[in-house]
Amino acid sequence: MLDAKSIEASAGIHELRSRIRCGEFHSHTSGIADDFVQGNVVILPQKYAKDFAAFCENNPKPCPVLAMSALGEPMLESLGADIDIRTDVPRYRVWRNGELTAEPKDISSLWRDDLVTFVIGCSFSFEWALAKEGISLRHVAEGKNVAMYRTHVPTNPAGVFYGPMVVSMRPLSADDAARAFEITARYPRVHGAPVHMGDPSAIGIADLQRPDYGDAVMVKADEVPVFWACGVTPQAAIAQAKPDFCITHAPGAMLITDLLNSQLAN
Repeated sequence: MLDAKSIEASAGIHELRSRIRCGEFHSHTSGIADDFVQGNVVILPQKYAKDFAAFCENNPKPCPVLAMSALGEPMLESLGADIDIRTDVPRYRVWRNGELTAEPKDISSLWRDDLVTFVIGCSFSFEWALAKEGISLRHVAEGKNVAMYRTHVPTNPAGVFYGPMVVSMRPLSADDAARAFEITARYPRVHGAPVHMGDPSAIGIADLQRPDYGDAVMVKADEVPVFWACGVTPQAAIAQAKPDFCITHAPGAMLITDLLNSQLAN
């Protein structure tokens, strides 16, 4: 049962989703709706859904599935009674044959009866856990989207889906990095513990100031760059697989659910 504070926060979430549906809010969702689970979104035709489900199963760190819709069903009641995947993401990406063709704020006109939606865990949830433990994050303090990078670490392929792992990076002191490893390990449904700490070149990242997605932040001399598997990884796999049609969220512009982050801890 939700307490009074959670009920009040939930009302705020419904108001925010209403603003998203109306197109009034279409920015990244980093640092907002802190208590609530956010999700990466992948929407595919049925003919690709089995392969993609297997890809997620083969790569649980970057692709932990929180929900999978029924065929052609736009509502996601397991994540929120009123969630409509056609309108409730701040900004979408439309892919055709592996090429990004549009970034709309509403996909109602694109909806088809053969589509299947996957919602994948997001690192914004474990950021909540880090904040609760007093670990501050620079991109949140600066109002930026988290920095994300394509690596040379391969994912485990499934059917037509394969490609590099994408990671998100947060600079931390050595002590905070060790604490962050322990804290985030308790949240495997939202990527869990880091996949790498330290030298970015060891995982194929040439320049931390040039992220492939999101916004760069300063890494101070006494800090360690800490890398977590990222739910943008499917977008790299989609670019390789080149499905004839696919819809994802725009990086950082997540689906905000009614689930509480505290519910995900092991």
